[in-house]
Amino acid sequence: MRWSILGILLTLLSLVGCGRRAGDDLIDRVIGEQGLMPGQFNKPRAIAIDRDGSLAVVDFRAMIQWLTPDGEPITQWQTPTHQFGRPSGLGIDHSGRLLVADSHYHRVLVYDRKGELLTTYGGDEGTGSLVGRFGYVADVEVDSLGNLYVAESQNAERISKISPGAELLTSWGSLGSEPGQFQRIRAMVFGPDDRLYVADACNHRIQIFDTNGKFLSQFGRAGSAPGEMMYPYDLALAKDGTLFVCEYGNSRVQRFNSTGESLGTWGRPGRGVGEFWNPWALALDPQERLYVVDSNNHRIQRLLWK
Repeated sequence: MRWSILGILLTLLSLVGCGRRAGDDLIDRVIGEQGLMPGQFNKPRAIAIDRDGSLAVVDFRAMIQWLTPDGEPITQWQTPTHQFGRPSGLGIDHSGRLLVADSHYHRVLVYDRKGELLTTYGGDEGTGSLVGRFGYVADVEVDSLGNLYVAESQNAERISKISPGAELLTSWGSLGSEPGQFQRIRAMVFGPDDRLYVADACNHRIQIFDTNGKFLSQFGRAGSAPGEMMYPYDLALAKDGTLFVCEYGNSRVQRFNSTGESLGTWGRPGRGVGEFWNPWALALDPQERLYVVDSNNHRIQRLLWK
C-alpha cells in the first residue's frame, strides 16, 4: 500500500513538471466553439479589446463579432468582400473605432461598433494624401498621438506610419534577418513609452523600435526552450512592462520581462482546456485577463495569469 501511494505521488509530481497540461488551472473561461451562430467561430484569427472590456473578434469567415467580456454576442457583420482572403489583424483607436487589417485586399477598414464602415486606407480607394498601395496588411496599431501604423508582409516587409490626417510620415523595413528587417511581420503592440514591439514571425524573434522606425533591440530565436519561440504571431503588453507572445508553432503563450528574459510558458498542443492548437492571437483586457485566440480549436481561452 505504501508503494502504491508513493507511485501516485510520483505521478502527480510528473504532472506538475514539464509534462503538465500547462495552464489548465489558470483558464477561468472558454469562449465559443465551432459553428456559424453568434458567439461561435470558424478559426478565429484576431482579437482587440476596448476600454470597457468588450471583445472584437474576426474569424475565417471574415465575420467580425463584438462580444461581452464573457463572450456573449452583441453584434456581428462581415467585411465587404472576402472571397480571396480574410482579415488577420484588429486594433482599436483612441475614439473606440475598430481598425481591421483587411489583409488580402491591401487595406485598412475603419468601423464603428455597430459595423458601419467609416473610412478606408489603401486598397482601391485610398484616403486623403496617403499615396501608393499596401501589400498584404498584417496588422494595424495606433500610438499615443493617434498616428496609425500599418504592418505589411509577404509583398513588402515594412511598417508605415500615417498621421491622423492620412499623410504618410515614414516607413521602414525590408526582407531579411538583419536588425530592422523582417520575414513575415505578424503583429505589433505599443508600450506606454511608445516603443513599438513587432512580432517578426519567420525570424522567430521580437524587434523593438521607436515611433520613427529606429531599431532599439531584439530578442528570441527559433526553438521551444524558454526564451526561444516558434512563429510568434501576436503580442500583448501588461502594465508591469512584461510582454506576452503567442507562439503559433509551439502552440503556447510565453511571458517575457522588459529585457527579453523568459518568465514562463503556458500551454502545449492539444484540444483540452489549457491546451492550444496553433493559436493566432491574444489580448489583455482592462483587468489584465489574457484572452488567447485558440484558432484551430475554434475558441478563445481566458487566462488568469496574475
